[in-house]
Amino acid sequence: MVLREIYARSILSKSQVFDYVVNPYIGCQHNCVYCYARFMRRFTRHKEPWGEFVDVKINALALLKHEIDKRPPGRVWVSGECDPYQPLETTYELTRRSLEILIQYGWPITVQTKSPLVLRDIDLLRRNDKVEVGLSVTTADDGVRKLFEPGTPPIKGRIEALEELRLANIRTYAMIAPMLPGAERLADQLNGKVDYVLVDRMNYHYGDWVYRKHHLEYAMSHDFFFSKGKELASAFTEQGIECRVLF
Repeated sequence: MVLREIYARSILSKSQVFDYVVNPYIGCQHNCVYCYARFMRRFTRHKEPWGEFVDVKINALALLKHEIDKRPPGRVWVSGECDPYQPLETTYELTRRSLEILIQYGWPITVQTKSPLVLRDIDLLRRNDKVEVGLSVTTADDGVRKLFEPGTPPIKGRIEALEELRLANIRTYAMIAPMLPGAERLADQLNGKVDYVLVDRMNYHYGDWVYRKHHLEYAMSHDFFFSKGKELASAFTEQGIECRVLF
């Protein structure tokens, strides 16, 4: 893993998903093969493959303190092009300290991660009732998880993290995106642990080779997405959990 400390020009960026996005890091140790953010590599001057480098924005906090005073309040996505709780967050704590600033100003926040490390910050997250935390849970099969998300924490830990967050009265959601083989079994495992669920097929361009290598082509088809998405939506609705299928 190549680690580089850099000075960013800005940190509170406009987002097409929410009002703003904060990305404390460029690159991600989780190395998910399907990640749509892989295109960022060509802007970094890194020769290393995606998943083998991370740039740390060491001036992120100073930038955020400066920029938040100049922008109208809005919902902030933490994060869109990296996992804010990838392993090096234990050392740099840029996500935690960014949250401290956003919560101090009372801004609404949507956290998205694949890591139970988010539990470290429960004390902060429960200070603001406009905070929600989502964990990406793409399959119920941890073997499939290892194929597509080799650097991520196990599925079981993510679901347990959602349960602990909800018990702390923090609004939670599960992001079943991309919907991988085995995702259809997630409804029972997530029951009672989330306020809502998002299901999406996303962009599989980078992950096509994994499907073919492991003979999982059936899970790339329109029929798979349509039938399994419908199945999940029905199961969550029966549990009284809102489910939005995004395709």
